[in-house]
Amino acid sequence: MYDRFNRKINYLRISVTDRCNLRCKYCMPVEGVDLMKHEDLLSFEEIVDVVRESVEKGITKVRLTGGEPLVRKGIVKLVQMISDVEGVIDLAMTTNGVLLEKYAADLFQAGLKRVNISLDTLDNNKYFDLTRGGKISDVFRGIEKAIEVGFDPIKINCVIMKSSDEPDALAVKEFTKLKGLKVRFIHQMDLESGEFSKVEGGEGGECLSCNRIRLSASGGFKPCLFNDSCFNIKEFGIKGALEKAVQCKPKSGSKNKSGKFYNIGG
Repeated sequence: MYDRFNRKINYLRISVTDRCNLRCKYCMPVEGVDLMKHEDLLSFEEIVDVVRESVEKGITKVRLTGGEPLVRKGIVKLVQMISDVEGVIDLAMTTNGVLLEKYAADLFQAGLKRVNISLDTLDNNKYFDLTRGGKISDVFRGIEKAIEVGFDPIKINCVIMKSSDEPDALAVKEFTKLKGLKVRFIHQMDLESGEFSKVEGGEGGECLSCNRIRLSASGGFKPCLFNDSCFNIKEFGIKGALEKAVQCKPKSGSKNKSGKFYNIGG
């Protein structure tokens, strides 16, 4: 499956919920957010139907995001259902790690292959402030459990303000070295102004080689994070929405005034 610029699209990122158990300052406004109604969320069966038809079109890599995917009730079952779809070669998840200790073993057994865990600082007080109440000890235990059960690779996503030479970023980098993990530095982005850059240590933000398409928790295919286009499967059908999204994938990102990180998945 190729877009207009001859980029091979084989990566589907699926937001399974817009809910999260943290309130990170760079993701959620202080006044809170308007959450989707439960009945507007795609069912597991609908998500698997999307995966199955997407695989038929050439998708081989699937990543589950949120919100925080581990707060979606029955998430282990969904992982198993997607893992059972023939043609899904790589199944991964991005998580804040708070609930990972509880679910890591079951997720691994269900077929999840890789995890990216968000960690922006090693300082307990800074983490508590940044996440508006989160406990960094929960994340550390989640990381240890992920290592124990055998996820490989385990990547740490670290949001930076200006540079990966910032003290908190350097501390996270040293932590990953000690644990044998990989680190990805993600510059703080702004959807409305169109501020984004290439991920250090990863492939995100590289428009010329972008191979991804996104599915929102309510069924909207998005061709680009930094773009307002969205084609819902409930209006166009799965194949129709997917084809439109791929056909409308822009050469590069611009701005997104209709979506937020917490409901698209980053």
